[in-house]
Amino acid sequence: MDRYQKVEKPKAETPINENELRITAQGRMRNYISYAMSLLQDKGANEIVLKATGRAINKTVMIAELIKATVSAKMPKSKRNKIEHEDLKFKEFREQLKSSSRFFLGSNKVMQVALGRSASDEIRPASAWDAGLFLTNMPREEIESLFNNFEENDFARTGSIATEKVELPEGPLDQFTHEMEPFLRKQGMPVRLNKGVVELVSDFVVCEEGKPLSPESARILRLLGIKMATFRLNLICRWSPEDFELYMEGLDESDVECA
Repeated sequence: MDRYQKVEKPKAETPINENELRITAQGRMRNYISYAMSLLQDKGANEIVLKATGRAINKTVMIAELIKATVSAKMPKSKRNKIEHEDLKFKEFREQLKSSSRFFLGSNKVMQVALGRSASDEIRPASAWDAGLFLTNMPREEIESLFNNFEENDFARTGSIATEKVELPEGPLDQFTHEMEPFLRKQGMPVRLNKGVVELVSDFVVCEEGKPLSPESARILRLLGIKMATFRLNLICRWSPEDFELYMEGLDESDVECA
């Protein structure tokens, strides 16, 4: 064994982008959140990337939720809508079709102005619709199959109907770090710190089956990793220079649905 010597293999250092936060198990959560808010508010960042490995992954999920809660409280409504609109699942779906198609999404009023508010000023016949646009050269059958089969589980949002009752028993909450205790208390959870461990002082009902979720319930379910919603894309209508087809009637929301 004297003839052998252990040699440390140098790790390749990858540059860290300005909008990138690398979360470690030792770092303070409030420092990450403060830096993230400075990127959004002071430097005008459109997105923030959180990266972590091992034990820091659960911590990263909590930091993401705290950032979202802070954004909702401090940022103008227009910027909040933009952040909520760019759902990761939709971005992944759009990326798959990037080579052959384009999505155009915006607020209802903006889309009305772009397409025309009535038959007298619409840019094409039957184009004055209160919805987003999907422009493509793909065959009709392929598009319909793609949209109809696209469905993924997602975290429920405020106002969604709970699909099951979720109740946490009294005792320690090992999945949360001690830094989460003030945030959990603000969500209405009866928690305290006991020797650095977050624990419930009594049983706590997060949500009841069949009842709408409150903002606090939706945040807690996300922290717990419980998904009660289904993310899907609905085709409302189809237009081409030759014809027009209506798939759904009576819809007053956009073509992006999270239900």
